[in-house]
Amino acid sequence: MLPSIIGTSPNIIKIRELINHVADTGLNIVISGESGVGKEVVAQSLYQKSPRMGKPYIKINCAALPEGLLESELFGYEKGAFTGADQKKKGKFELADDGVLLLDEIGDMPMALQAKLLHVLQSGEFSPLGSEKDFKTDTWIIAATNHDLEQDVKDKNFREDLYYRLNIIKIYISPLRTRVEDIPLLLDYYINVYTPKFNSKYILKPRQIEKLKKYHWPGNVRELQNVLKRILVLGNCDEVIDELKYDGETIYDSDPEKSTDNPSLLTQDLLALELDNPQKVESFSLKKIKKNALDKIEKEVISSILDKTAWNRSKATKILKISYKTLLSKIKELEIEHPSSRNHEPVDKRN
Repeated sequence: MLPSIIGTSPNIIKIRELINHVADTGLNIVISGESGVGKEVVAQSLYQKSPRMGKPYIKINCAALPEGLLESELFGYEKGAFTGADQKKKGKFELADDGVLLLDEIGDMPMALQAKLLHVLQSGEFSPLGSEKDFKTDTWIIAATNHDLEQDVKDKNFREDLYYRLNIIKIYISPLRTRVEDIPLLLDYYINVYTPKFNSKYILKPRQIEKLKKYHWPGNVRELQNVLKRILVLGNCDEVIDELKYDGETIYDSDPEKSTDNPSLLTQDLLALELDNPQKVESFSLKKIKKNALDKIEKEVISSILDKTAWNRSKATKILKISYKTLLSKIKELEIEHPSSRNHEPVDKRN
């Protein structure tokens, strides 16, 4: 049984509608989103609703193989094509003929192979390594990526012509943290899936579900699955929740009683900002302090990474493991200034 697309958030509703519209068209599709959001689930749903259901469904991870091996996996090879090729091997394009080929992590495909993939998409033909013969293929290409391919094109890391050839239909899956209403539904779905497997009778309490809804979920649905498995096996949801951290900081709202006897410099600075101004005392709250602290930490980290990458936003997103849109939003929200806009004081040219 193929996985279901679970959720009632606007993004998930839109994705389901889009799948129903395009599943029978055979148009090339790019599915984008952070790691763990469920890109392969969407690809399988497209396949399930298409006329190609029952035909081959082949997946290949473009980031998992070195260039030479990836080429032979995609196009196959003839006997004697290279040292060790002691028999003919069919490639993924041949195996997926009349069916679906999912090119996972397409953004990590080497440039040389991008050119060969473009040729296949344009001509519908490919040639195995060591062969002088071209083979026809009728393969529905679905690509998945956690890259911002538009930015990769601008940075010359992805071919523009291939991008437009692939990106006929674009499906974007939002991070789990932006669709909190889907979390209880996902928990319920996977509890039903995992309970028989682990012979567990554990039942999540409403307050525990609320805590899980407040967690940041950097690993998205994949992380939710793994966390739920731990809960069902260990039988102690509160203990598992207390261990959930992201970059060393607990992201859900913790108990206000938990504090330190010796506040850090950051805490002292934030308290000074809030309490030294009498006009701000009335609006003071722990939740506000927490938000300001996280904003300050995020601003310092993002600013540092941007400076170290010479403000190459594409490189920064890879280091920070966030989307390009999220980075732009953070730069604007946290008022992070480009070096060229800093230090505009008049320069004293006197010796």
